[in-house]
Amino acid sequence: MNVLNFIEAFFSDSAQWKGYDGIPQRVWEHIQYSAAALAIAAAIGLPIGLVTGHTGRGGNAMAFVAASARALPTFGLLVLMFVWLGLSVLPVMIPLVVLAIPPILITTYEAVRTVDPSPVDAARGMGMSQSQILFQVEVPAALPLIFSGLRSAAIQIVSTATIAAYVSLGGVGRYIVDGLYQRDYEKVVGGATLTAALALLVLVVFWAAGRTAVSPGVRRRGTA
Repeated sequence: MNVLNFIEAFFSDSAQWKGYDGIPQRVWEHIQYSAAALAIAAAIGLPIGLVTGHTGRGGNAMAFVAASARALPTFGLLVLMFVWLGLSVLPVMIPLVVLAIPPILITTYEAVRTVDPSPVDAARGMGMSQSQILFQVEVPAALPLIFSGLRSAAIQIVSTATIAAYVSLGGVGRYIVDGLYQRDYEKVVGGATLTAALALLVLVVFWAAGRTAVSPGVRRRGTA
C-alpha cells in the first residue's frame, strides 16, 4: 500500500471517529496542548520583546537567551521533565513553551526596532508617553512581523506537540506512537496527516487574524 492508500484507509474507517481514541477527541486534545503552550509562550515573549525593542536595551542578552533555548533538545527536555515531575501535562508544556519563546521574542524585538522612526519622533514631539508611543505607534506598525513570529511559534508547537504521546498523554501523536508500537502504519500515516493538517490550519487562522487586526495601510507597506 502507498501513502494515499494508508490515508484513505485510516480516515474511511468509522471506528476512528468514535470514542476516547477517535479523531475528534485526539484533535481536540492536540489543540488544547498547543493553545496552552502558545498562550504561555506569548505571555512571556511578547512583553519582553516589546519592552526591549522599544528601549533598545538588553537586546544582546535576549538574543543569547533565545539562542540557548533553541539549542535545547525538545525530546530530551521532555524526558527530563517527565522523570522530574512525573505523569502530568506540565512535562509536556515546559518543552513546548521553551521551543516557542525564541521566535516570539526575537521577532517581536526586531518588529519594534525596525519601525519607521519618523512617526515615533513625531509622537515624542507631541508629548506622548513612552507607553503611548509603544502601544499606539510602534505596535500597530509592527503587527505584521509580530504575527509572523506568533505564527512560526504556533506551527512549531503544533508540529512538536505529538511528543505528548511519548509520556502517555493524548493528541494526534497518540496515533503515531501507538501505530509504530503496533506496526499499524495506517495509524502512523493518519497521525502524521492530522499533524500536517493542523499546521495548515494554523496558517489559515493567522492569515485571517492578520487580515482582521492589521490595518490595510500597514499591510500595503509590508508588501511594498
